[in-house]
Amino acid sequence: MKLYADEDGHEPIRRLRAPLVISALARVEVIAAIWRKHRAGELDIDDSLTLIRAFRVDYAGARDTPVRFLTVAVTEEILERATEMAGAHGLRAYDAVQLASALAARDVDERCATLTSFDRDLTAAAVSEGFKTLPAASKPSTSARGRAASR
Repeated sequence: MKLYADEDGHEPIRRLRAPLVISALARVEVIAAIWRKHRAGELDIDDSLTLIRAFRVDYAGARDTPVRFLTVAVTEEILERATEMAGAHGLRAYDAVQLASALAARDVDERCATLTSFDRDLTAAAVSEGFKTLPAASKPSTSARGRAASR
């Protein structure tokens, strides 16, 4: 979400270079977070639709715009690993899937060694699984928790 909305801590996130590796869950999480901000009165309808379009272009690309994200599909293997991460680290379901997705990306490409999160529990779990983190989460976020494994 910090790639799109001017939230606290958005500066280092916007400096990340593409491609960013994300879980396919981000497709739902980011759009849901934008609509949540709209319902809370933080974004008007035009800004909300603009941010949704920007995310969709980053996610799927456009005629003259390459994709910004490499997406890790949510497979049975990812879900199984997520159940392990939920138990091992006390993570919520989506956070466990995010961590399992990051682990799968790192299994394929060791350069996927940094996890970005603004959720304290997910950050702590990522560190215990050997990830570097950017930035260190100082408090759990009640809005969208941006996550990306960077290469």
